[in-house]
Amino acid sequence: MPNRHSLDAVIIGAGVVGAACAYYAARSGLSVAVVDRGPVAGGTTGAGEGNLLVSDKEAGPELDLALLSTRLWRELSGALPPDIEYEPKGGLVVAPDETTLKALRAFAEGQRAAGVQAVEIPPDDLPALEPHLAPGTAGAFHYPQDAQVQPAKAAARLLAAAGVTTYLGEEVTDVLRTPDGAVRGLRTSRRELRTPVVVNAAGTWGGDVARLAGTHLPVLPRRGFVLVTEPLPRVVRHKVYAADYIADVASGSAALQSSAVVEGTPAGPVLIGATRERVGFDRSLSPQALRRLAAQAAALFPVLADVDVIRVYHGFRPYLPDHLPAIGADSRVPGLYHACGHEGAGIGLAPATGALIAAALTGTRPPLDGAAFRPDRPFEHPAP
Repeated sequence: MPNRHSLDAVIIGAGVVGAACAYYAARSGLSVAVVDRGPVAGGTTGAGEGNLLVSDKEAGPELDLALLSTRLWRELSGALPPDIEYEPKGGLVVAPDETTLKALRAFAEGQRAAGVQAVEIPPDDLPALEPHLAPGTAGAFHYPQDAQVQPAKAAARLLAAAGVTTYLGEEVTDVLRTPDGAVRGLRTSRRELRTPVVVNAAGTWGGDVARLAGTHLPVLPRRGFVLVTEPLPRVVRHKVYAADYIADVASGSAALQSSAVVEGTPAGPVLIGATRERVGFDRSLSPQALRRLAAQAAALFPVLADVDVIRVYHGFRPYLPDHLPAIGADSRVPGLYHACGHEGAGIGLAPATGALIAAALTGTRPPLDGAAFRPDRPFEHPAP
């Protein structure tokens, strides 16, 4: 006889987005369970760098979501244990030439109007911020609101603070529906859970969950690699990246793209990202991608040229064609909610996503207008 429980909501996905949804839903008084076919942070979250960025987002709905999350992460840093390694280190976006610097100025102007702090740093002042940065750049923009967390720890601590029941190592095999199509629960490999609400926070597998519920969400995996160096003194003080990273984030190309994002960690190793390519769930290493990252990082920080890389890891970002996440109710399936498709920004956007989902589930006023994130909005086919 399968196990049956009556719950207000079941969240599929124990990554940081699912954990944030559970946290804010539970704080709203809802009885919640979380189901995942693997461990906590076993997917995209565990393969992330922990970026909490506003610097790479142009003015618009995603930036509004990021600014809300910036505030919420600051609050969470005081409520969760210190081992989440919340570090408001700030970001530095570097322009190699005057043309790029001019484009960054226009980009930052739009961000400032939305509430972002963006300070232009002339070349002569850069050594005070980053002593080991390569000379010869045209300038940079400093973003004090950019921050960092240890993503797997953050997800685990959010789930623990939520106090919800978790069913790990259980794959969802079916979303159960009433004769008129509404959600009435789900079935896993071990049990059946009764609930009128299912929240799809399954990351790169969000499209599969949508299909189980009888609808469509065009989530695709976008592979990325991260290099981890040997432990070092704090040679990189901020999250530092070249300006072309912003264009990579906004691109829909399936081809390999790479732009160095370099940052130190409290433990000593330097993390070097970021690549993007759509290759399905191919987990093989790409020497081309790794060589590019290493060369680009050394170009930004020559001191890294002779440093040993001790580890490489990679994961898959949940990509939607318009680069916006799907957050909220799916009008095609009553009781189905989505919280996925954040691509590489899920860790940063998780608290605001959780707050939006909690407001939708309780019928309370949302913290911001989430119309742009409607899961049932029209999507174009992604570029080949």
